[in-house]
Amino acid sequence: MSSTLPPHYSYYSSILTRRPRRTLGYATPMTTHVYFDLDGTLTDPYEGITKCILYALDELGFPHPDDDYLYSCIGPPLWDTFPEMVGEELTRKAIDLYRERFIDVGWRENEPYDGILDALAAVASAGHTMFVATAKPHMHAARIIEHFGMGEFIHNVYGSELDGTRATKTELLEFALRRNPGGTRHTMIGDRKHDLIGAVANDMTPIGVAYGYGSIEELEEAGAVAIADLPSALPDLVR
Repeated sequence: MSSTLPPHYSYYSSILTRRPRRTLGYATPMTTHVYFDLDGTLTDPYEGITKCILYALDELGFPHPDDDYLYSCIGPPLWDTFPEMVGEELTRKAIDLYRERFIDVGWRENEPYDGILDALAAVASAGHTMFVATAKPHMHAARIIEHFGMGEFIHNVYGSELDGTRATKTELLEFALRRNPGGTRHTMIGDRKHDLIGAVANDMTPIGVAYGYGSIEELEEAGAVAIADLPSALPDLVR
């Protein structure tokens, strides 16, 4: 396993599994700063994201991609997704059209994963501090978090800027960690390779979720030291 993984790997290597397991507690409390991805980790945004992509393509006169391609669009920044469909020159326009529909209705075409609120409550009860780190613009992400009642658990929401600044997870996590230097440990939880690559690059513990939009293979190759099948498994993986 890569030497860039955090020093806690020996613990997590024993639970690199798709089945939730209970772990031993600490004799003394340890505080972890836990960063959650949003799309595919806290909420399922498939309907809203795909409808907004198709709206932008329709407005620009481009054909629709197949369902598998649309599925793969959940997670990566729009700045990486649209150039493949409309070319670099029209990417800015495509993103503007996407956001036009997203701001109106797309953000609500979304739902929390079953059990995620209970998982957040359990992590909070263990004394850990939680954040959101998403490629989605901060203004949209914060609105979604509050709408679905997650705000009481989330200390702060970090997202990209509308101009694409901090759209990569590596850059975004570096930014967030500079603003939150406390915590005994730092963990990133997400469903796509971008989340885990960003975690490893910032010396964080990378944990994947298998109920989102990335495959088990994608998560393992990106360095996941543990993978949760369901939201209910997450509290036992945070330490």
